[in-house]
Amino acid sequence: MTDPYTPVQTKEPHVIGRSKPPAAPADSDNIVDLLRDLVGQGTHLADQQLSLIKAEVRESATDVKLAVGGLVGAAVVGIAGLGVVLMGLAYLLGDVIENVGLATVIVGLATLALAYVLYRSATTKMNATHIAPDRTQRTLQRTPDAVRGDL
Repeated sequence: MTDPYTPVQTKEPHVIGRSKPPAAPADSDNIVDLLRDLVGQGTHLADQQLSLIKAEVRESATDVKLAVGGLVGAAVVGIAGLGVVLMGLAYLLGDVIENVGLATVIVGLATLALAYVLYRSATTKMNATHIAPDRTQRTLQRTPDAVRGDL
């Protein structure tokens, strides 16, 4: 065992320290220093909260962009393919019922019904996209408790 007051070499070769931790200074922690520390910590906490809000909004915006991009891509490809398929279906149905005009109307109405179902599905997904910053809201709700010391 070493004596707690024996000088020891620190990380910096030119500084010699004591192995015993220094005692807390009694007079240096006055109320002004404590208030300055409190304000500094409050500012730091506010900066962290703002960064968290920005990150959550950015994340939600990215999710919305991906959803919209998927909808647009599906619409472009779907319209091209659907036009060809519907034209073929109308001619096939026209051969079966021997009335191409009626077959075209039937295929058109069926297509509109399918388009409505797809539209409703897409709007439901868009409404389900949650944009609110949940983690920030939870933290802000807990902040008064943390100030009181009730974590």
